[in-house]
This record gives sequence, C-alpha cells and structure tokens, in this order.
Amino acid sequence: MTTATATKGLEGIIAGDTQICSVEQGALIYRGYEIHDLAQHATFEEVAHVLLVGHKPDAKELQFFKDELIANRALPTQVVDFLHAAGPMLREGTAVPMDVLRTAVSILGNMDKESQSNSAEANLRKAKRLTAKIPTIIGHMQTIIDGKELVAPNTGGDAKLSHAANLLYLMSGKKPSTEFAHVVDVSLILYAEHDYNASTFASRVISATLSDMHGAVTGAIAALKGPLHGGANEAAMEMLREIRADIGPANDPAKIEAWMHKAFADKRKLMGFGHRVYKNGDHRAPILHGLGRKIAEGRGPEFVRLFELGEKVEKIMLDEKQIHPNVDFPCGMTYFVMDIPVPQYTPIFVASRITGWCAHIMEQHANNRLIRPIANYTGPKLKKWNG
Repeated sequence: MTTATATKGLEGIIAGDTQICSVEQGALIYRGYEIHDLAQHATFEEVAHVLLVGHKPDAKELQFFKDELIANRALPTQVVDFLHAAGPMLREGTAVPMDVLRTAVSILGNMDKESQSNSAEANLRKAKRLTAKIPTIIGHMQTIIDGKELVAPNTGGDAKLSHAANLLYLMSGKKPSTEFAHVVDVSLILYAEHDYNASTFASRVISATLSDMHGAVTGAIAALKGPLHGGANEAAMEMLREIRADIGPANDPAKIEAWMHKAFADKRKLMGFGHRVYKNGDHRAPILHGLGRKIAEGRGPEFVRLFELGEKVEKIMLDEKQIHPNVDFPCGMTYFVMDIPVPQYTPIFVASRITGWCAHIMEQHANNRLIRPIANYTGPKLKKWNG
C-alpha cells in the first residue's frame, strides 16, 4: 500500500503545468483568450495559429499560415488507396470512421520524412501538415462510404474555401452556405482545446516517452473514440433518435418524461450531459446550441422539433438531476440538422482537437519528464509460492 494520495480517475489531481489552456468554472481560455470572445470574433485558422504557434497572428502571419494549410491538404496516394480499401469495411460495419482515421494518420507518420524528429521546428511543421490533411481524410472517407468520386483529390479541396467550408465541401461535393460554414467553423473553435482531457493526456503520456507526434496523435484518436469522451456527440444524437422512435414525432411532454424516468430507473447513462470539471454548465454548449437552433429554424418544423425535444430532455436533466448538458449534446443536434453523417461527428472533433493535441505534444517535448504515476495496490497480501 502506498501513502500517496489516490483518487479514482485522477479526479482533482494536478498532473502538470501548461501554458495552452485553462478550464475553469467561469471561463474556458486558450492562451489568454476566452472562448466566447474567440467564437464571436476569431476564425478557426486564427485559433489554430494561437494554439500551435503560440500567439495571435497579424494579417501577414495569418495569410502565410492559411497558405501552408492549403498547400498541405492533399493526401499521398498510399493513404487514398487505404481509404478505398477500407470502404467495404466501413459499409459493412467492421470498421468505423474513427478507426480508419486513426490508421490513416499512422500511415501519414510512416511517410513523413520528419516523423522521427521531435525538434520544435519539425514538430510545428508536422502539426500543420496533420491539421491540413485530417479534414481531407474525413472528406474522402465519406465520399467512399457514399460510393461517390473523391472531391478534388489532387488539391485536397478548393483553395478559395476556409478550413471549415472545405471540410464540408470534401464530404458532400457541394460548396456549403456561408451560414453552414460559419457554424462548423465555430464548432471547430469550441472543440480545439480543453487542457488535460483524456485524449490530450494520452497524447502527453505517449510523447513523454519521447515517442513521435504521429504516434501520440494516433493514441489520442483512440482515446477520443470512446463514448465517454469524443464519441459522446454521436451517442447523444443516437439517444435522441431513440427517444423520437419510441415516443413519436409529436414531442408529447408526458411521453418524454416517461422515457427519461425509465432511463433514470434503469440507471442508464445519458450521453451529452455532465462534465468532470464544469459543475455549473459547459461554457461551449449554449454557443453551439444557439447556432444550431438557428440553422434548424431556417430548415423547417421537422428540424426545430429535434431541438425542442433536446431542450425538454435538458430541462428534465437539470430539474431532476441538476446536471447540465456539455458541448456534445448540442453538437449532435447541430451537425444532424446540417445533414452531416452521424459517424463523422467524432472525426470532425479530431479535425479540431488536432491543434490542441499537437500544441500539448510540442509543450511536452519542450520540457519533458516521463509521466509515470504509481498505483494503489489492492490485491492479495504477500504469499509464498511453495507453502
């Protein structure tokens, strides 16, 4: 038995220092900038520069950064060939998009001439390449699932489109509306960074061994896949689909309450609610909820009813369990009313969080100490093998 402090899930334990992000009850801050300020006034490219390079870019720096991303969007032939090979597995369900994305990133690592270098300069270049290519992986993967031709495989999209707009274009083959592109841009900002969350911490543990950036990102993707982390946005939407199927389209309050009370009685975990740090509500959730509801109102009553259902579920959770929604709950509804396929919700999360992960990997490599906690042994007392 150790006398060191033990806490399940490392809850409340400070595991290290970071200059990248502060997650507080009253604010979410990226390198000194508060999330509401960023969501209202910044673009994802600007936020990515803040996280990766370390400061707000001026006009010249921003244009150079955007040009670098655009120049690195296209995928190597080997990755495209793998995505085509994965198509049948995706359609049959033996693979899911997060697994395919994880493997594609690993292949990129095998092909990157700087993959084994952990220098600050090489890491920053790799971070930009990953930020540029992950949306292309997602877009090509979706068109392959849909049985369509790849969109602009030689360039990775349209150089005139923003990072968010190009992601939607690659997935659908259609240039998105300004409103749709803006909503996805804000969602990428909201998801970009969140201090020592499970996937980021996984990336820091891996990079603390002095493993490479691609390896650390691959591990982070595996961590994000889980429904208790990044996969919660998909799980939240699937839960709402289940409620709608069970109660019908009318959003009858009595039926919604009955469904929720049964879920409570069955001790079912309702996805998209609660947060390890935020006890008084997730700062990001109202931002995305408002944007998503506006999209729904523009698309018609069927889409508004989804948000009305979600709002009723939120009220019951808050009134009876005092649990607030986290950002994954409105994200699921918002992406759904934009016709984004549900299995791509978490990969899009990766397209955002790659900036935070890479920032943490670079920070870890720059001031490294192996992360090696100790365990509280609860097994049998000492015994003799013979006797």
